[in-house]
Amino acid sequence: MTTTIDGTGIARRIRAQVAEEVSAAGAGTVPGLATVLVGDDPASAVYVAAKRRAVREAGMRDFHRHLPSHATRDDVAAVIDELAADPRVSGVLLQLPLPGHLDAATLIDRIPVTKDVDGLTTASLGRLARGERGLRPCTPSGVVELLDAEGIALKGAHVAVVGWGELVGKPLTQLLLRRGATVSVAHEHTAELAAVTRPADIVVVATGVRGLVGPEHVRPGAVVIDVGIHRTGSGLTGDVRSAELDGIADRITPVPGGVGPMTIAMLLVNTLRAAQWAAERRTVAV
Repeated sequence: MTTTIDGTGIARRIRAQVAEEVSAAGAGTVPGLATVLVGDDPASAVYVAAKRRAVREAGMRDFHRHLPSHATRDDVAAVIDELAADPRVSGVLLQLPLPGHLDAATLIDRIPVTKDVDGLTTASLGRLARGERGLRPCTPSGVVELLDAEGIALKGAHVAVVGWGELVGKPLTQLLLRRGATVSVAHEHTAELAAVTRPADIVVVATGVRGLVGPEHVRPGAVVIDVGIHRTGSGLTGDVRSAELDGIADRITPVPGGVGPMTIAMLLVNTLRAAQWAAERRTVAV
């Protein structure tokens, strides 16, 4: 039988640990997360509300800015700059996607690397590539934490990453290589997907293509991590045809309840780390 990996339970434990550390730190060093939402995209509003709720439950400060969809680049930049300069704010998160007239990359890069809790600025990704200390992208970090929690060794493992996106595929590949895994990467131009994925011990799928991966792509006994999420008339589903892998994969993440909860958990971890590192810098300065 295939075992379902309980991402919700693992994320709950991480969030509880973060809350304990925040409580132990005392009122004088409470981390604060600032979320910036531009426009009225319903999905983005739901995601931001979930992040803000998790922040408050962890005992952190919740700073939020909501700008109208017609906000200009200068409007958004001014808000980011204000939050970047606020010593109460440990981390700044610009919710994506932005309205079409705004350039996300330019605005994200206004966030200081020390407050980049999404780990998406050019500076943060450079630190990741060089193996320097920094805040890592939340979803890829969540995937690695899931594997660690399940006791799945990465050193020496063959991992196939399906998807080469900026948010998951690219940073995840870097994280896995740093952990000693041998990584094969497939993307939209890969001629034979199964030739890349079937030899792998671990298959991570993050393509945004519903039901792309099935039993023809996975060897018996492999671990499958499904990062995709799609809304359908019958509920949420992922990039993997999970039901068809029952009895083939050793372990698999469900959708929902797999990688999704880990993303918010790692956002809290990053916010806590940002606050702790800021305190270290203040101590050194004194």
